[in-house]
Amino acid sequence: MYYIGVDLGTSAVKLLLMEESGKICNIVSKEYPLFFPHPGWSEQKPEDWFAQSMEGIKELTEGIDKSQVAGIGFGGQMHGLVTLDKEDQVIRPAILWNDGRTGEETDYLNTVIGKDKLSEYTANIAFAGFTAPKILWMQKHEPENFAKVEKIMLPKDYLAYRLTGSFCTDVSDASGMLLLDVKNRCWSKEMLEICHITEAQLPKLYESWQVVGTLKPEVAAELGFAENVKVVAGAGDNAAAAVGTGTVGDGQCNISLGTSGTIFISSKEFGVDDNNALHSFDHADGSYHLMGCMLSAASCNKWWSEEILKTTDFAAEQAPIQKLGENHVFFLPYLMGERSPHNNPDARAVFFGMSMDSTRADMTQAVLEGVAFGLRDSLEVARSLGIKIERTKICGGGAKSPLWKKIIANVMNLKVDVLENEEGPSMGGAMLAAVGCGAYPDVETIGKKLAKVVDTVEPEPELVAKYEERYQEFKRLYPTMKPLF
Repeated sequence: MYYIGVDLGTSAVKLLLMEESGKICNIVSKEYPLFFPHPGWSEQKPEDWFAQSMEGIKELTEGIDKSQVAGIGFGGQMHGLVTLDKEDQVIRPAILWNDGRTGEETDYLNTVIGKDKLSEYTANIAFAGFTAPKILWMQKHEPENFAKVEKIMLPKDYLAYRLTGSFCTDVSDASGMLLLDVKNRCWSKEMLEICHITEAQLPKLYESWQVVGTLKPEVAAELGFAENVKVVAGAGDNAAAAVGTGTVGDGQCNISLGTSGTIFISSKEFGVDDNNALHSFDHADGSYHLMGCMLSAASCNKWWSEEILKTTDFAAEQAPIQKLGENHVFFLPYLMGERSPHNNPDARAVFFGMSMDSTRADMTQAVLEGVAFGLRDSLEVARSLGIKIERTKICGGGAKSPLWKKIIANVMNLKVDVLENEEGPSMGGAMLAAVGCGAYPDVETIGKKLAKVVDTVEPEPELVAKYEERYQEFKRLYPTMKPLF
């Protein structure tokens, strides 16, 4: 049987066709536009997601026996606010995870409602990208739109709704809304009151591998599939990537170098750090995870190369970089503000330390190192909780760079395990579908069976020591710059 994983990303939807054995048969990517109507705003049209996903699924399954497609699962960009009216029409473009318009609402939640209360209700505090502040923003700035809201959902759940008619979400993705009681895996009554919404406006909650429905007859006909193709709830992109990389069970770690960057630590036990610097979310395997998320990771390198250097040859830009741990140029990677651990939508990117002998390669190296240092900030919070991590998996577009993997290993002082495939969320979505269809007994089993490590990048003690010095310098830059942001 075949299983389809749909990774609904920020720049494109990536679709993956997997056999039960884990063999990847095909991968298709379809782009759609991103809109920035005002500085710091970030929006997309949900209709574009669905149209491109349908086209992508058709292309993905060309030439195969479509009667053998058994299930579809998702990984999706988190936190986005999708609103439908009573006719199931999209009310306004989706407000995305990297949108920074909700500064006032975030401050209100953290200071007036209070971080202690938020942490008690949801295990997290408010960040500008989360869904709850967006709901408050919409109430205040678009009351006529808010009055029409019949359904509130997350990006991937819009696809599930269009495919099946099931108004659903999963607990991992819902964890990032600031509306979920993460510990007890249910909607928080207190947060619903604070946001002036009802449970009827929110989707039904599922575990990530649970079947939410089957394809609508007209959708099945258009795709050429059987109507009994099962659709599972899927997961937020980072939880789905963790499934795809086998970061399941207790004490596993995954670093994702995608548009955003994350460090993801799976745990059987529920836990929250004192300052809520890390997100405490439900995991797609039925347990929990801690996650540090920086808003700009591989997107920093993409911006630097494409917008500033005017090149898409990333490998050529990295080729001259030889002297690791000795760069005097630093880069603060806050192009879209920052989430973990600073929680500051006003933070901005900065190059620091250039001199007349600074080269183009030094600047490129600083960008790669700045992202690694930013991820190290979150790792330090996890270490402060007594969590001992010695190795990590890695995925995302940035993980295709051997140099970046080496920098990560030495900045973090972690063994970096490289997987046979680095497909992350799309692979995780397909694996969740396989569990939902009964091909595997649970998520932990499939995660450990299909995620194959083919290489390990070892930290080098001399380089680790050099990067330790550099990191201590990097750490001083943000507090110094903060008043200027």
